Amino acid sequence: MISAIDHIAIGVPDPDAAAAQLADQLGIAFTAGGRHPSFGTFNRLAFLGDTFLELIGVADPALATQGPVGAAALRAIGSGGGFATYALLDDAIETSVATLQAAGSSIGPVRHGSRERPDGEVVEFWAAFPERLGPDAPPFLIKHAYVGAEWGAAALAARRAATHPIGSPAILTRIDLATPDPTELAAEYFAQLGLEFWSVADLAVCSIGPHTIRLVPSREMEVPAAVVIGAGVESPRTIQALGMRFDVEPVVLPVLVS
Repeated sequence: MISAIDHIAIGVPDPDAAAAQLADQLGIAFTAGGRHPSFGTFNRLAFLGDTFLELIGVADPALATQGPVGAAALRAIGSGGGFATYALLDDAIETSVATLQAAGSSIGPVRHGSRERPDGEVVEFWAAFPERLGPDAPPFLIKHAYVGAEWGAAALAARRAATHPIGSPAILTRIDLATPDPTELAAEYFAQLGLEFWSVADLAVCSIGPHTIRLVPSREMEVPAAVVIGAGVESPRTIQALGMRFDVEPVVLPVLVS
């Protein structure tokens, strides 16, 4: 039931400053965000087609540490900022979690969450988490309520077509994660989420819908995570920022429909 990478969460001390940095250096616009009142966190979002980058900050450390994502963000911020975790989209999350648990996964239960936008609208979602989150752990599952100014049909169509400062729409194509043993981590992904990887040289690779996840030996990466973004640019560019690597590659952008 998992259909795509939903979003990548990057823990930062100041989401507004980090958003300005990536807009300037990478050419990606952050156009949404808000606060998670129940989790002690707040964020800025950049939409990349149907996926997004989340810059997540902590307003209440005591409250944040009680939740899986808040705790992961705190760990990332404590190391200077960087990749905290990421989520996979599963619109049948309740069924998927029940199936995974029956097969021996420790994921779950499904939890309801929400975020309050600056205009007061509440964005709702449901998520299920493995026992641990981080660069060297599987991601979590999420389902959204597809309504409102951010997740309704019109909003989804508009953000798919939105032009970033880079000069075109942009989409996420791949995430690379550094790990000491790609085979061992791929086995954990399978045990917790049922995802199957295959070996390519010393990499473990998994395709999920339009996206690719690569588990890369730590010796080959200087940072915990690299995010690859496709855009209508003439030449590739790479920047190191926020404790991560961001690669922008020329692609023929798909026609995304709602």
